[in-house]
Amino acid sequence: MEREILLTGIGGQGVQLAANVLAHAALAEGRDVQLFGSYGGMMRGGNTDAELVVADDRIEAPPTVGAAWAAIAMHPDYAEPVLARVAADGLVLRDAELWDAPLERADLQVVDVPAAELATGVGNVMAASMVMLGALASLTALVGLDSLGSGVRACVPPYRQQHLELNDRALQAGARAVSRRPGLAAWSNMSMAGSRPA
Repeated sequence: MEREILLTGIGGQGVQLAANVLAHAALAEGRDVQLFGSYGGMMRGGNTDAELVVADDRIEAPPTVGAAWAAIAMHPDYAEPVLARVAADGLVLRDAELWDAPLERADLQVVDVPAAELATGVGNVMAASMVMLGALASLTALVGLDSLGSGVRACVPPYRQQHLELNDRALQAGARAVSRRPGLAAWSNMSMAGSRPA
């Protein structure tokens, strides 16, 4: 089984870091992962997207994600082409503070997460992408929170180690902000702890 996750936002929101953290978390749980990131030439304010495929078996060829299982949308700018690629009944997590209108597609399961507000509450708005990862983990058990914490430690560069605890708090805040919903579990025949079945 494969799960395709799209991430979109603008430069400076941590989209590429979040994709890498999620990839490392899935690898830590024994899953196969492929990741592709793309971003514009601007460090701040430009388009930034990532595609991640997580599988419970080997991914044989680089996937082309035409119909994704879920998306994390950090900002409405540039998001429309990404959201158009989410499969019918797919999950979309949005940063509630930046989206002030419903999506045009009524066939998606939309969860608004106050990511920027929660990130500010735990110490820095820059951790909003980690809030979103915590929410995704809590809603779907795609990966466990402990694995996300390990992913943060694998991806945060040495000169930013002072932010590890902030990111941990942001992951926890995102997980607490949502309630698990029936039908959103990423993996069948497993516990909801986010780990591979024995």
